[in-house]
This record gives sequence, structure tokens and C-alpha cells, in this order.
Amino acid sequence: MAKGRVENIIRRLRFEHGEMTQKALAEKVGVTRQTIVAIEAAKYAPSLELAFMIALAFERPLEEVFSFTPP
Repeated sequence: MAKGRVENIIRRLRFEHGEMTQKALAEKVGVTRQTIVAIEAAKYAPSLELAFMIALAFERPLEEVFSFTPP
């Protein structure tokens, strides 16, 4: 089965929120900076719980932060 692609606007949102660092976001949602790097680069799809936590960190609905492109 082909995989879809999870994309996001985390990088843009970090800069809109006072140039928040990847480390600061990681600490806020309880993951490593490397996890945020991988999610931003669409190399790693976050769990649903983590995706919601990231969206909440930016006070945005999940569907504004993440999008899914089917295969």
C-alpha cells in the first residue's frame, strides 16, 4: 500500500510566535528537538496526540497546522 504524506506549517508558525525555536516547541510539547526537526521536514508523521499538542501550542486547529495528501 502506498503511503500518503503528512505536511505542516510548523516552521512558519514558530516564526509567527516570536521566532520560537525548535527546542522551545519541543519542550512545550514534551519531545526532543530532533523530533520537531523531523516533523517539520515531513520525514516523520507525529502521533495524533502529538499533532494535537503541537496545534494547541500554537492555539490553532489541527487542520490548520497539518494536512494530509493521500497516495
